[in-house]
Amino acid sequence: MKEINKFIVILIVTIGFFVSCADDPTPKPKAFLALEYPEAIYKTEDITKMPFTFDRNALGQNLKTKTLKGETTSYGINIEYPKLKGTIYITYKAIENNEDLLRLYLKNAQNFTQEHTLKADVIEEFVYENPERRVYGMFYDVGGNAASQSQFYVTDSINHFITGSLYFYAKPNYDSILPAANYLQKDIRRIMESLEWKN
Repeated sequence: MKEINKFIVILIVTIGFFVSCADDPTPKPKAFLALEYPEAIYKTEDITKMPFTFDRNALGQNLKTKTLKGETTSYGINIEYPKLKGTIYITYKAIENNEDLLRLYLKNAQNFTQEHTLKADVIEEFVYENPERRVYGMFYDVGGNAASQSQFYVTDSINHFITGSLYFYAKPNYDSILPAANYLQKDIRRIMESLEWKN
């Protein structure tokens, strides 16, 4: 009987030793889904009726253009990214050397971005200027669960005014769309940097 008790004690001590020597359980760190997008391949987009050209990523498909009704010549361009579930919307409006129209379009573009302040955590502004090509504008990076993560406008201050914005066809969840938003922001910057007026 003493030997059985002795055996049980040794067994309990041995099990206790091995259990106590095990590593403390540690929670696994939070992981993020690794999303890889293809390297951007840009080509110059020259739409016949548009008074400007720009570089477009080949990943952007279903380029749709339409003539918009308004007081001046206006066009809309939609560059769709089905794999990223997003679209870059571009609107062109002729200024026709009208300073009042230029001021109105600038005010509307700036107000449109500020409308996102309710949902945005931060809105960063980046000035863009290319005097050689007569392209001046602003790029807005919108952080948080806003409907649009990026907006921009460019103008030559005399004849042309362009606005653009990025939207995803999904409920805005900043963490989940951030990789796609970052990818498409590079495309928007390329549009701005490559833009050339035809006249």
